Amino acid sequence: MRRRARRISGGERGVATVEFVATLPFLGLALLAAAQIAIAGAALWSAAIAARAGARAAEVGNGARPAARRALPPPLRDGATVTDRDGVEVRVRVPALLPGLPRLAVGARSSLEAGDGAR
Repeated sequence: MRRRARRISGGERGVATVEFVATLPFLGLALLAAAQIAIAGAALWSAAIAARAGARAAEVGNGARPAARRALPPPLRDGATVTDRDGVEVRVRVPALLPGLPRLAVGARSSLEAGDGAR
């Protein structure tokens, strides 16, 4: 009986390893997707901080556009657009982790109103 059991289970050696190796591309793809989402979130966060800096600069009479651009991290400054009509709006391109991904842009708007530190 023992010999028969060994013969039956002997054909399944290494199956778990093969299944694990087969799932590696999908795990890698999930990791890349999560990283790209994190990069998009960081770009959105940076745009919001830059918009707020531009709104503060506009409130004290300085240029909103230069202040907003200075508040952006250097890799996001090149593709950024800053408008200062009715508040400050900053739009930045999300850096792509892989070259074939579509271009995405995120943006944020900020303005100082009564209660936000405005006089």
